[in-house]
Amino acid sequence: MSVLGVRDEVLRAVERGFPDVDIYVRGTTVTASGPQERVETVIVLLSELVDVARAGTPLTADAVERAIGLLDGQVRPTEVLADDVLTARGRTIRPKSLGQKAYTDAIERSTITFGIGPAGTGKTYLAMAKAVDALARRRVSRIILTRPAVEAGENLGFLPGSLTDKIDPYLRPLYDALHDMLEPDALPRLMAAGTIEVAPLAYMRGRTLNDAFVILDEAQNTTPEQMKMFLTRLGFGSTMVVTGDVSQIDLPGSRTSGLLVVRRVLQGVEGVEFCELGAADVVRHRLVGRIIEAYSRYEADRAAESDPERPPRARRRPPSDHRERNRP
Repeated sequence: MSVLGVRDEVLRAVERGFPDVDIYVRGTTVTASGPQERVETVIVLLSELVDVARAGTPLTADAVERAIGLLDGQVRPTEVLADDVLTARGRTIRPKSLGQKAYTDAIERSTITFGIGPAGTGKTYLAMAKAVDALARRRVSRIILTRPAVEAGENLGFLPGSLTDKIDPYLRPLYDALHDMLEPDALPRLMAAGTIEVAPLAYMRGRTLNDAFVILDEAQNTTPEQMKMFLTRLGFGSTMVVTGDVSQIDLPGSRTSGLLVVRRVLQGVEGVEFCELGAADVVRHRLVGRIIEAYSRYEADRAAESDPERPPRARRRPPSDHRERNRP
């Protein structure tokens, strides 16, 4: 039942992935017929799905599609889909793609990890899970979460309320992720004790962060100066994760993103890793991945049109005056 899914939804997903293979189920026996190479792949896939189910990972049609993609990349689905990052509130958080697996592995072995990719790829969520896991294992003594307070095309400065009231909307996504990973009464207690701190990036200046798991979210909205300031807060026994989406920069004017600059500055530095996530790593609604791909194509076309090396299209010069217009 676990392998085939409710109303055989997992089996139907396997059939959609291999339309040239006929799959029959009778009792606990599965029979596949078709081209030998494709049948062998189906057998490997079903064996991997059995192992994933035994590891406690719920199997869905989406999980099957991801498993097929992993097999195409010569990767065992069990190595990715059964890798536990954090078990909290009765459920287990695991990577769902090869890119996410590489990202969580990089966080585990590196002091500073950059997760760069579009919305929905799990950059912040997986980093938060690794932070909560590190705190539970006493690898760090506190978690610090920060974001630059930059409006996404809106001006919130004149909203009523205190400074905390104005800043809170920027930090709300971080609170939401924490609520998913901690018991309802644990978060207020840990925040009151200073074990978990959520603060705007501007509050990091002048501090040294020892024995902490520090996450900078929405890093595409930092300036190069802010990025340098944040990274130099690193203290002994600490881990830093920087997440951002370079396609959604909200900095005013033509200011350069610190996330774009730091990639050029720190590329190849020991202890620092850059992980690129893409549309294939999106774990939200399937349509989100298609939207990201559509925008990528649109922006590529726009960039090609504005390429200065592209030969300009011949344009007719307008007449300078009335006599010019009437000249035969």
